[in-house]
Amino acid sequence: MATREQYPSTAGRLGPLERSRSWDRLGAETFDLVIIGGGVVGVGAALDAATRGLRVALVEARDLASGTSSRSSKLFHGGLRYLEQLEFGLVREALRERELMLTRLAPHLVKPVPFLYPLTHRGWERPYTAAGLLMYDTMGGARSVPGQKHLSRAGALRLVPALKPSALIGGIRYYDAQADDARHTMMVGRTAAHYGAVVRTSTQVVGFLREADRVSGVRVRDVEDGRETSVRAHAVINATGVWTDELQRLSGSRGRFRVRASKGVHIVVPRDRIVSESGLILRTEKSVLFVIPWRNHWIVGTTDTDWNLDLAHPAATRSDIDYILEHVNSVLATPLTHDDIEGVYAGLRPLLAGESESTSKLSREHAVARVAPGLVAIAGGKYTTYRVMGADAVDAASVDLPGRIQPSITDKVPLIGADGYHALVNQADQLATRYGLHPYRVRHLLDRYGSLVHEVLGSADAELLKPVPGAPDYLQVEVVYAASHEGALHLEDVLTRRTRISIEYPHRGVECALPVARLIAGVHGWDDAMVAHEVSVYTARVDAERASQAEPDDQAADAVRSSAPEARPEIVEPVS
Repeated sequence: MATREQYPSTAGRLGPLERSRSWDRLGAETFDLVIIGGGVVGVGAALDAATRGLRVALVEARDLASGTSSRSSKLFHGGLRYLEQLEFGLVREALRERELMLTRLAPHLVKPVPFLYPLTHRGWERPYTAAGLLMYDTMGGARSVPGQKHLSRAGALRLVPALKPSALIGGIRYYDAQADDARHTMMVGRTAAHYGAVVRTSTQVVGFLREADRVSGVRVRDVEDGRETSVRAHAVINATGVWTDELQRLSGSRGRFRVRASKGVHIVVPRDRIVSESGLILRTEKSVLFVIPWRNHWIVGTTDTDWNLDLAHPAATRSDIDYILEHVNSVLATPLTHDDIEGVYAGLRPLLAGESESTSKLSREHAVARVAPGLVAIAGGKYTTYRVMGADAVDAASVDLPGRIQPSITDKVPLIGADGYHALVNQADQLATRYGLHPYRVRHLLDRYGSLVHEVLGSADAELLKPVPGAPDYLQVEVVYAASHEGALHLEDVLTRRTRISIEYPHRGVECALPVARLIAGVHGWDDAMVAHEVSVYTARVDAERASQAEPDDQAADAVRSSAPEARPEIVEPVS
């Protein structure tokens, strides 16, 4: 039997060698926990379990964060609107997590971001909103972001000149935090691997193992080549988000809760299309709409509608995009048009099904249940509270584990790249000189890799330190590093998640697909035919997404989007 000593930690590297070794380990070892799902909750649970000293394997059918966890509003926030729904516990918990991320766990990835809350009613609205924001400012413990600031109409317009003067009578500025969700999820996964977890993508659960009445592991398929193996474990955690019910059926166990998918659509527009020094939060008749600063862009969203179609590839429609434009244009002096849109993405929130038919009112609380001996399911919640969710799932599984397990310590475990980050920020000019880069570029890299920046740049030649053709915000070495260290197996993984080229450029990655594929080929050993295949599959995906975004309704958009080929050839959908 393989031992952990034979496969020593490689500082969280998820490269081709680690992938090969992890397959051997999956079939040879008995784990304390197998975690299904490589979204933020799954990787959070893997990190939690590994740092408690448990033997952990995490398997993901596609890519880390390929579902909901790469398609959020990219905010670490308490959920200001949940105060109105009297979900004080959820807000307090989320704000504590935001504080931990900003100060201790991921300061290289999670950053403060200001928002303006425009006031539109005289008299009651300012004190009512101020009271809510005072709770928001004080619930999170120590403050790492500035408190609320009240503004007159003139002051609010100086902060956000893009607003129509008639759209507000004043405003309140407050702060939350944001992160690249896909990048953060991947870093949590790499940190789990650093502490000994087996983390393997393109590895789909196609069945459950049983001994008498208990779940004793899973049957998995490598969706790159079709191989299958059995993975033995004392307990299994289902952390598959919107796929929770599907995996529940596959296990043959009766679920304790149901999950409903709510579709959220965002658009990305250039920074110069909205003149503002702050983000915006706007009330709508159904929910709220955010205008979020995102490097040289704005992210505007989101929608909140039921989705009952393809879970892997939710499609945005023309009506979704029109809804966003209509609501943001109601307050902008210079309206946005379809021609301004650089990118569009749609994601599915896994909401716990409740009595209300309105998805915007379904609970963002999470639920954990031991649905059968040896099988725990977790669903619901918010991205921000992933760490708490992961700990709760491991706690629930502990009754099936031999011996007494240690308490969760992930509130004290920084993600890889966090240690030394602040010192490197102060040394950005020296780093720029050392590597022959502009200091702005170095700061951008530090906010993506933290103290791993030396690992990224250290072995790069002059050619790799040049920008990606057609996507100058990124260096070619970042593409190579994504494949060699960050678990990227396909062109799609690099263009949509390790970088965000697919939503940040009007060509959506098509113009740089070939040079990026050639860079990946050097790591994975692709020949010219494989490079051409990867480019073809990615281009078909973009074409299908563009076409779906012109369709009037979900059914039509889904039919168009789901016609595109899968990057992972052996995936089974659905598995039940």
